Amino acid sequence: MHNLPLIATRPPRLSEMADALRAVETAGTYSNGGPVVRRFEDDLVDRCFGGEGKALAVTNATLGLMLAIRQARTGRSGPYALMPSFTFAAAAHAAIWAGLTPLICDIDPGDWAACAAAEQALLERYGEQIAVIVPYDTFNTGLDLARYETLARKYGAGVVVDAAASLGGLDAQGRGYGSGSPFACVYSMHATKPFAVAEGGVIYSADANLIDQFRTMHNFGFGAPRAATELGMNAKLPEVLGLLAEAKLAEIEQVATHRAALAAAYRDELPEYTFQTVHGTRQVSQFMPLLLPAGTDREAVIAELAAQGIGSGKYFSPHLARQPWFQQSCVIEPTPVADRVGAHILSLPITDVMTAADVATIAGALQTAARTRIHAMPAGPETHETLLVGGGPAGTAMLIAASKQNRLAELARGLIIVEGSARLGGGQLAGYAITSDSTAETFLSAVKDNPHPGIAALMAHPSGAEIGKYTGALGVPLARTGPFLDAMGDRIGQVVREHGGTILTSHRVLESRRTASGLWRSRVRDDINGIERDILSRNIVLATGGYQSASEVAAAEVAGMALGERVGDRLVLSDDALRLGGIDQLRERLSGVRAPRIAIVGASTSALATAALLLKSAIPFGAGAVTLLHREALRPFYHSAEAAHADGFTDFGPDDICPVSGFVYRLAGFRLEARELILRILGVGGRVPDPRLHTHRIIGDDHARAAAALDNADLVIGALGYRPHALPLLDADGRRIALAAHAPGRPRLVDQQCRVIDAEGQPIANAFGIGLAAGFVPMGALGGEKSFRGKANGLWLWQNDVGQLIVGQLLDSATRAAA
Repeated sequence: MHNLPLIATRPPRLSEMADALRAVETAGTYSNGGPVVRRFEDDLVDRCFGGEGKALAVTNATLGLMLAIRQARTGRSGPYALMPSFTFAAAAHAAIWAGLTPLICDIDPGDWAACAAAEQALLERYGEQIAVIVPYDTFNTGLDLARYETLARKYGAGVVVDAAASLGGLDAQGRGYGSGSPFACVYSMHATKPFAVAEGGVIYSADANLIDQFRTMHNFGFGAPRAATELGMNAKLPEVLGLLAEAKLAEIEQVATHRAALAAAYRDELPEYTFQTVHGTRQVSQFMPLLLPAGTDREAVIAELAAQGIGSGKYFSPHLARQPWFQQSCVIEPTPVADRVGAHILSLPITDVMTAADVATIAGALQTAARTRIHAMPAGPETHETLLVGGGPAGTAMLIAASKQNRLAELARGLIIVEGSARLGGGQLAGYAITSDSTAETFLSAVKDNPHPGIAALMAHPSGAEIGKYTGALGVPLARTGPFLDAMGDRIGQVVREHGGTILTSHRVLESRRTASGLWRSRVRDDINGIERDILSRNIVLATGGYQSASEVAAAEVAGMALGERVGDRLVLSDDALRLGGIDQLRERLSGVRAPRIAIVGASTSALATAALLLKSAIPFGAGAVTLLHREALRPFYHSAEAAHADGFTDFGPDDICPVSGFVYRLAGFRLEARELILRILGVGGRVPDPRLHTHRIIGDDHARAAAALDNADLVIGALGYRPHALPLLDADGRRIALAAHAPGRPRLVDQQCRVIDAEGQPIANAFGIGLAAGFVPMGALGGEKSFRGKANGLWLWQNDVGQLIVGQLLDSATRAAA
């Protein structure tokens, strides 16, 4: 048996600690951050940074990040701190403590640091909303800091480098990593790091004034004797740790060189494995990270190595985007590379006392363990009653509908849910900058008095209380709905699992094929490890959402010509404008225009939401600067004909009144914020139109005014609705089934029983659909005005009538199958 722990720098011995304490007593320097620590800071700059700049020792690196990020955001109003997902939790926590929201991006597949293209895209999308960039020098890869100087100048963002494990490393020019940096670089001296001093951290910068500011901040903000002159905290390093750090500094060159040699030995011994790309001339290795081949059972490998006395780990798995707290508190971009690296990473030991022979031993043990620890492919697929494809707002709404009828447990017994993200719940809703077209009461009605106590308890959950703040308002900001919908998804998932259901998050259904016996065989991929398998089910429910087709919007004929042909690169999709940061991108594009003009094409909810968002923005619109071009009449919703007449609105007839509810324009009418805008446009009840907004209804061949509005606009926003994401369905012979969802124009996924329909309008047995762009239109007992010709969407419908319609058919089918 070996004894090779994963992390073993040489921590201070008790005798060294005692010597340090006696030295402090003898010197009489009891105050933290005193002369001993100052001497260490000076010596560190001389030895590791070529004598350029200054350093400040702090209690730990997390406090160092908090100080540096807080200082970097000074004078910047943006709410975000941009950082990679593949990093330690301290960086995100520090940003949150500094009053910012982490904006988490994906990583580069080579060096596992922040993906440059992802950073660039987010900086362009969010602009000045990004106050600070926090790159992580992943495992001392030697990240190029000159690029961040360029980004800081171009976008006006502050930069703080998380260089936690990089003290002692050398950059591409052979200098101590971080040397010459104009912004703060934060290093750790924690017991697990190559420069191990039990606990502590260092902030370094070539900007001496910056370090002087940190020195004030880390001492209670005392810029005058015993008087705080700015924001501060107590982050001073104790003198005793300063003595230990000084001693460690004397051996840092030896430690770094030794660890770099062990890392090189690992690469030689394991040529078949994928290692991190290193840009510096010397990587000071905390441990040796590598990627296991796809399909390897990592937990079994770790256990096998442990049985031989070899410590190993999986830094950082889970990465930030996969951790519950950050999922609730951060804005997270897709992270497929971080998912893959996080799923396959294994960290092997590098210690101060290891030898090349130890590396050979560990490498041999890994090769043996990995060969015998391959995931067994699943046996023949188990048959489920129902496969729900998608656990976002529409998928969970169907489950809420079942729970309201106290049938969720019954449904769960044969249910398997496949969801592409890491959790059930909000999907992408929280990524939009608009308010909902559902009331706060509608959101809360999903959980209020729910038969399942865990779900009902969400009324008192902080996320439920947040939604409750908007009771009586014109909708809820969608950015505020994410935590509530995610919490609801978590509670629903608990019920499903407790009653025998299966939930596969971070999985995707690639296609579903009809078997000869009438079942659906669905091919499912695990996005984390890439493994694919088949799932058999009697039913499938598609809750796969909708999307705007850029090509279809460009091809749409408006004012006698294809929209894209007429306006070219001035065309913007409304979905892009409505997302967080979308209006800022529009403002950036219009920054050089003295009197900007925008045309919005469409009469959809997204068209009105775009208009409302533009009018609330800081873009300086003059009178008539925003033009809404539409073919369909703009109608407001009313709870009754009497209410409409009382408000002075009379433009409706018997066919416009829902026979079940008595609502006027129940389906065609705009609600909440969009409704208020419509009422102002129409001048109903003495309301005054917004002079900045002009509307023009295109009737027949009346193209001249519409063409002029398009030609004169600086930007044109296409808001022509969404089409459904339709999962490929194949027949028993493997031929793709042509679906109505693939048709041009206004495609529909489902009929009026929520059954998926083919191109001929015929229902496909045991296939159902729900959600955005599904195209369901209520009728009969479900109500709805006779005059309605569009698509009915809405959270309340999904959580009630529509969801219950599908659940009833699924459970009836299960009953028949059992019989």
